[in-house]
Amino acid sequence: MTKTSEIRGVPERRRECCQWEGFKMVKFALQFKATLENLTNVRPVGDDFRWFLKESVPLKGGRGSASMVQKCKLCARENSIDILGDTITPYNAEDSESFKTMVQFECRGLEPIDFQPQAGFAAQGEESGTPFPEINLQEKDWTDYDEKVNESVGIYEVTHQFIKC
Repeated sequence: MTKTSEIRGVPERRRECCQWEGFKMVKFALQFKATLENLTNVRPVGDDFRWFLKESVPLKGGRGSASMVQKCKLCARENSIDILGDTITPYNAEDSESFKTMVQFECRGLEPIDFQPQAGFAAQGEESGTPFPEINLQEKDWTDYDEKVNESVGIYEVTHQFIKC
């Protein structure tokens, strides 16, 4: 935008940034989808699990803490994404090949647009309960072998989507 009209000393392009709907608190859910082979209970491990998100940008004032804070380059306002830990849900065998919400985020001024799964996931054998504690989904596929039941296990065709809650 090349318009430079000002109101109260703030250029118009900066006013539009502050008026973006994203400055309101909005919840977004990350929905996970994969094909599971002989596995269940796919989940992130630990309270410090890192959700690798890309976000679009359109906390000051004592709003508390957030999982991620980013300052707007246009208006200097702090935008944030907070992980709602009590919404983290495992992806189970019966969810295979369907989208299921795995986690929700409380967003102010930011909107998640992409997710890159990495290391830090775990699962267990569907029939055996064998733990698989170190799963890396960066390649969107993962395979191993469950010796208790002599079967291959795997997570294939990992994809995701975000929905507004």
